[in-house]
Amino acid sequence: MGGFSEILWFEQSALPLLAILQLLPLLGAAVVFAFDERSTAVLAGKVFALAELLLCIVVTSRLNPASATLQLAERFDPLGYHVAVDGLAMVFLLVAALLTFLMTLYGMSRGMISPGRLFAVLLVAEGGLVGMLVTMNIAWFGLFSALELWAVTYLLRRWASSRAETLALARFVQYQAFGWALFVGGCIVLGWSHADATGGRWSFDLFELAGALPTGKYQTAAFYLLFYGLAVRTPLFPLHGWLPNMAQHGLVAVAPALMVGVKVGIYGMLRFVLPLTPSAVLDWQPYIVGFAMAGVFFTAALAFQQTNLRRLLAFAVVSHTSLLVIGVFSLHEAGIQGAVLLAANFGLAVTGMWFIVGFVFRRTGTTELGELSGLFERIPFLAIAFLIFGLAIVGMPGTPGFDAAHLILEAAIDTFGALSTVAAALGNVAAAGFLLWAFQRAFLSQGKPGGQDVDRTMPMEYLVCGIALAAMLAIGFFTEPWLYLTDAASHAMAARFER
Repeated sequence: MGGFSEILWFEQSALPLLAILQLLPLLGAAVVFAFDERSTAVLAGKVFALAELLLCIVVTSRLNPASATLQLAERFDPLGYHVAVDGLAMVFLLVAALLTFLMTLYGMSRGMISPGRLFAVLLVAEGGLVGMLVTMNIAWFGLFSALELWAVTYLLRRWASSRAETLALARFVQYQAFGWALFVGGCIVLGWSHADATGGRWSFDLFELAGALPTGKYQTAAFYLLFYGLAVRTPLFPLHGWLPNMAQHGLVAVAPALMVGVKVGIYGMLRFVLPLTPSAVLDWQPYIVGFAMAGVFFTAALAFQQTNLRRLLAFAVVSHTSLLVIGVFSLHEAGIQGAVLLAANFGLAVTGMWFIVGFVFRRTGTTELGELSGLFERIPFLAIAFLIFGLAIVGMPGTPGFDAAHLILEAAIDTFGALSTVAAALGNVAAAGFLLWAFQRAFLSQGKPGGQDVDRTMPMEYLVCGIALAAMLAIGFFTEPWLYLTDAASHAMAARFER
């Protein structure tokens, strides 16, 4: 399987960019919190979020995508601090930074109470996400995961106003705490195994763990704990039970913040599960892919039964996750590359749809499909944006989902054969069906006589959805740079499983 190699930061940059990338949102959170709820706090939140996005672009420009080596590496061994990035990590970082910036704009467009406090916690959540995406230490990944989950939980709890919201939050916390505990258990097993192999020296560093892979029961146990811990977070069928309730009853304005961090579970599988438990991955690959394929159809069937737009979108998330898992566990270069591109497409499309759901809720006070009608006439831009985002999820040409789905299906044919691939493709068609059905019910159906007047689209709504649409379509029409960014790293990861 082989170990990992890296290029230290001072060979590529004059500054430790990854350290700055991690500290900037946390500094921003402190500044915004200090300004309290003054207008300066709101401005500072947007400035720091934009600065983080621009810094991610700078980091990407310092990367050599043609190399599979982890780059811009920083180490401080006494604290187990070890960070580095490759093309796969940069895709997730860019999407997370962009969506966090859009969240600051969205918070203003929704007229949120206490936007300063909201922005401060959003920046803390972003700091946790960035930490997870750059760390090479699995224990630090767990710590940053706890930080990000705390921030999201605080946002959901802070603005919860009903018993249903409180109960949904309780279920979310139960699931996430259980998943996090499983992941921590996996970390302990890996550290214990390394201690056994090296004469008692514990380590959680990816490089050191890869140099002395766990064997036998150690590896099986580590795989179970890490995979299922991340599957809860992703969420993967049948561990998705927390998401529909959270989507339906959680605060609409905070839902996009939750969506930003959902697919980090996929990154955790790529970065830690695949390289550290390779034998267990090969053993359990057919079962995981089988569950994922079943999840595509099961969640699509459930989606058609939903009467609430928010709950329906939750099942779209789970269905989409199943395709991501098929791509990752194809253990194929094209499948891994497609899964990363699809995760970027998902982040932009689903978060964009949640933005629009929030805008609709602000106008109508409901997300029940039976009570929504005739919205296209009053808010045509938002309606068209919702349609494009929905089609992007199912792989419309011109969006990242088109090339991503093609790569995943290509990998599935090579790995699993035509039958399973056709099944996955049909599941994606079913997803298109229920998303188009939801669009027709909410936006195209005839308005009810005497229905309430709906405000027209506001400038900030144009800006939020316009930026998300532009970014998604730019990636879709100019996919080659993104494929180039991830090509070498995807090839190196798949090469570990060549038999």
